[in-house]
Amino acid sequence: MCAYTRGVQSSPSTALLPVRSRDDAALTIYYDGACPVCSREIAAYRRQSGAHRCVWIDASSCAESALGPGLSRDRALCRFHVRRQDGVLVDGMRGFALLWRALPRLAWAGRIASFGPIPLLLDVAYRVFLRIRVLWRRARAAPASRKRP
Repeated sequence: MCAYTRGVQSSPSTALLPVRSRDDAALTIYYDGACPVCSREIAAYRRQSGAHRCVWIDASSCAESALGPGLSRDRALCRFHVRRQDGVLVDGMRGFALLWRALPRLAWAGRIASFGPIPLLLDVAYRVFLRIRVLWRRARAAPASRKRP
């Protein structure tokens, strides 16, 4: 089941709060919770100030309908996706740049990642990472598939 939750705030009260509606969120973030690298990275983002304004959806375990229009589970698990408040999907490094700009401590990185040809260069690096990431996902799934009944 997919839980729609607000991100963890950096205050002493770190309980997750339910989002009243996706319309309340600045961004909806779709991530691969089955990827150990992705999970750690998203956990770090969710601890940032401003993360409470985002909806965080684990595409590896949520209902397909929770992904919204125009985004299949396969597509969501292949690349990082962000849905803007106006419903537009943005993926790859442009999605990361949107997320970073929404988090005050990382806004500077989002501005840099959005400037001139930098998004194209970063997206090339992201594609390389995605090819390597497949190995981490397989390694995590392998122990489960080796268990005997």
